[in-house]
Amino acid sequence: MRKSVASLRWLMMLLVSCVLVSCEEDTIEPERFGSIEGEVIDTRNNQPLANVSLTTTPGTSSFTTGADGKFTIGNVKVGTYSLVARKTDYRSETVSVNVVEGAPTQVRIIMDVSTSSNLAPNAPFSPTPATQAVDQPTELQLKWRVSDPNGKADSVRSEVMLYESNSTASIPVTKNPRDTVATVTGLKYNTTYFWQVTARDKAGLTTRSDVWTFRTRALPDNQLLYVQTIGGNTDIYSSDASGANKVRLTSSPFVESTPRLSPRLDRIAYTSNATGQFQLYTMNRDGSDQRMVSPVGLPVEGYFNFGMGYCWSPDGARLLFASYDKLWVINRDGSGLAQLATAPAGRNFRECDWSGQNGRIVVQTIGSVFYDSEIYIMNENGSNMTMLIGGIEPVYSPSFNLQGTRIMYVKEVGVYRDATGRLTDAQIFTQNLDGSGVLNVSMPGGTGVANKPAGTNDILPRFTVNGAKIVFVNVSNVNQSTPEVWQVDIPGTNRMRLFANATQPDSK
Repeated sequence: MRKSVASLRWLMMLLVSCVLVSCEEDTIEPERFGSIEGEVIDTRNNQPLANVSLTTTPGTSSFTTGADGKFTIGNVKVGTYSLVARKTDYRSETVSVNVVEGAPTQVRIIMDVSTSSNLAPNAPFSPTPATQAVDQPTELQLKWRVSDPNGKADSVRSEVMLYESNSTASIPVTKNPRDTVATVTGLKYNTTYFWQVTARDKAGLTTRSDVWTFRTRALPDNQLLYVQTIGGNTDIYSSDASGANKVRLTSSPFVESTPRLSPRLDRIAYTSNATGQFQLYTMNRDGSDQRMVSPVGLPVEGYFNFGMGYCWSPDGARLLFASYDKLWVINRDGSGLAQLATAPAGRNFRECDWSGQNGRIVVQTIGSVFYDSEIYIMNENGSNMTMLIGGIEPVYSPSFNLQGTRIMYVKEVGVYRDATGRLTDAQIFTQNLDGSGVLNVSMPGGTGVANKPAGTNDILPRFTVNGAKIVFVNVSNVNQSTPEVWQVDIPGTNRMRLFANATQPDSK
């Protein structure tokens, strides 16, 4: 009996112990979180990829990269994940990521374009101008069409290569790679060009078009040469009398001025300060083959002579130019330099002209003061230099008419004088070589005849080659005003403006 009671007590104690143990508090491990940050890069160009879909395994949420190719996945439990990146036309990429607590895990995913089912784009087609087109302008648009066998023509990019015939140098073409049109400027006249378009898809596969050709139109037979300053660049242009068919002949960062067409009508002489001083050059009528003629050390300069003191010989074989107090003659190719004359003491030569009808040269001499100006005439060998016009009223820009019987010049009839050499009432005159028959072209008078506007100057006159008209510059007498090129009949009638912002005209 006692043994049974003892056994019962022991059993009861065991049950109580079990109950007490089962009532103890369980220990729970807390959850820990981190984050994933990174960017997705295109393997072809190392550029960020936008709109890339990102998912994790084990799953969290789906995310997409922004325009900068970056992404952030927050509130991710600590652990190891597989991060999968997907984008249309790209191979999916999977990377293993170990997320830790307290600091973002950095990831960089590099994706490549999928080429498993991609076909190269079709060859570009339908060119404009059509291949072998002729009479094309020197500024034009090249156009073509592209297509893609994968149905993704909008993603095809184009590259244009343009070449001049007999040249391997590619000509720059202005275009957007997404466009199927390109703008081309500055082409040469009467020249054949070749061009080809390469189509490229997102996978980098390319296809080239056929080689297409076109030929530009012939050089316009422009009547006028002149100088214009546009955007700070002073260059030589040609055009017809209406200003149409305008052709830019020079394009250097230096000053090109005083164009003169050869009597042979084949080359244009001009001056440029590309060497630091104004030197004499010639070029073809389209602006090509520019060559310096005057030797270094003999610039076309002197008192108030900034490249304007020269002219062609009547046969176009030589050039006469003024360099300080000396008058020189030189062959058009730069050979045969010879001194022709020396100016009076204290004076320099400036503007000049040479007539084949009378075998004479007319030239302006000028002192160190702008208003101290005279006109001389001499034989074409430099002998018998005689003053033709001088006196109180300064004179400039002498030239012969077509027959060589009269000279034209500019005279300042105003009495205003200042240190800058400002002209206030410069007018154009013509007269016989003996001084008779003086005609005021700027102020001819008569009913219904337009005179030079008050407050302006008529300067830099040139006879047209046919001898029927005069081209000249009219400009306000306020210094630094914008000049205009005008035309007038020999007697001073039918005065007409040709175009604005132009100076130093010459006419053939």
